[in-house]
Amino acid sequence: MSENKKILVMRSITKTFPGVKALDNVNIHVDEGEIHFIVGENGAGKSTLMKVLSGIYSHGNYSGDIVFNDEIQHFNSIKNSVNKGIVIINQELALFPDLSVYENVFVGHEITKNSAFVNWVETKNQAKKYLDMVGLKVDMDQNVRTLGVGKQQLIEIAKALSQDVKLLILDEPTAALNENDSENLLNLLVELKKKKDITSIMISHKLKEVEAIADSVTIIRDGKVIIRMDRSEINQNEIIKHMVGREIDNIFPKRPKYKGGEVVLESVHLSSFDSSLNRYVLNDINITLKKGEVVGLAGLMGAGRTELAHSIFGNVKKYKLTGALMINGKQVHLNHPHDAISKGLSYVSEDRKKDGLILIDDIGQNICVSSLKKISNRGFINFFKQAFFADKYVKDLSIKTPSIYQKLNNLSGGNQQKVQISKWLFAEPKILILDEPTRGIDVGAKYEIYTIINDLIDKGMSIIIISSELPEILGMCDRIYVIAEGKQAGEFDIDEATPEKIMHSATTA
Repeated sequence: MSENKKILVMRSITKTFPGVKALDNVNIHVDEGEIHFIVGENGAGKSTLMKVLSGIYSHGNYSGDIVFNDEIQHFNSIKNSVNKGIVIINQELALFPDLSVYENVFVGHEITKNSAFVNWVETKNQAKKYLDMVGLKVDMDQNVRTLGVGKQQLIEIAKALSQDVKLLILDEPTAALNENDSENLLNLLVELKKKKDITSIMISHKLKEVEAIADSVTIIRDGKVIIRMDRSEINQNEIIKHMVGREIDNIFPKRPKYKGGEVVLESVHLSSFDSSLNRYVLNDINITLKKGEVVGLAGLMGAGRTELAHSIFGNVKKYKLTGALMINGKQVHLNHPHDAISKGLSYVSEDRKKDGLILIDDIGQNICVSSLKKISNRGFINFFKQAFFADKYVKDLSIKTPSIYQKLNNLSGGNQQKVQISKWLFAEPKILILDEPTRGIDVGAKYEIYTIINDLIDKGMSIIIISSELPEILGMCDRIYVIAEGKQAGEFDIDEATPEKIMHSATTA
């Protein structure tokens, strides 16, 4: 790879925010026609570096040089970088949900043919050409909101191709995709490299993806480049060691085998009917959770696991429920999340940015919002108490922040997740539901989250984990329920559970 032309060189890139040096003299290069991964813990500086490259952080707001195709670049906007052939696809997709597929492919660079009006016939023809390139077969007239995340991701890539992309940047592109969609996306990047000579930079926490398709990888820690590895050097254990600055011998911290206890939560023939979809999203679910136990909910995306969590936690989606929910042997009617909280339940949402946190508020406000009565007197918040509890959870959960007054949108994904967990621990639950607790966070932060889970179990809490990562389910749970198409498809004790058995139940029920 070293003999290839360097399509990109970033020299001595330094970027600071108030109180934080996000990038410290970073030097990287990417060879033309390769797939280059940038990996590191949350907060290492990966996304910041890509925002510098793509012009989101404009020239003058950082120091150092960007050399693209042998020319020093001074990007002042995303449009500048796109005009040079650099296109970034962020984790939060930038599509217009109420526009059609073909409109989204060309939105922002419409085909006008020397006219003030859009040439819709040519737009549709060209859109089909680029959608065919990415292998997406859909009705181009349908609105994007009707499509799954995997297909929306392909539309973003088709849009990039329509802009004559030479360097494609993808920030955590598979974080919200299932296994099949993830594999299809990785195969597409390989095909684009071979057939279109497109260079890709990919940020990912999934090290199996790095091993599968990376030509090279740069590892960043605490805003600094630690090492660059070529294809022959790539190894998961070595990557982890360089990412976290230490070896993690066991990704899942050990705890004693569960010895049993009384049932604290039980669903009895629980069904949930979604009026907006005109169908049952859950049908006859019977699960139990015991004191001090970790129960996993496995299944494919859309199987009904999150719908079950919503139905239990005060029916936030307002489904029509039948059956019964029991807490400590007594039937309860939880019609609102407040009811669930009062009964000792907490729910850590799978989408921390949309449903779990208030990103424009600081850490203290986010942690204490779940139980304001604890820090209030006669309707007024005691900010000294708020600061006291915020400081406690920052220390207890090792949240990396310069201050408890730091805004959430300035924290890394892993630290945001710890704040979301802190928020619900502040409500002092007996039962905690964790929905995709480690989605989009790195291996080091995952280990810390797993350690927190074990500590909570040691203190007598009972936990339900919903996860799309089978190793996580198998590594952290005492029992596993499999949900498929809204139905209970299997139950396994951890001693008998295998990936094959779980996937068989999830796909053949």
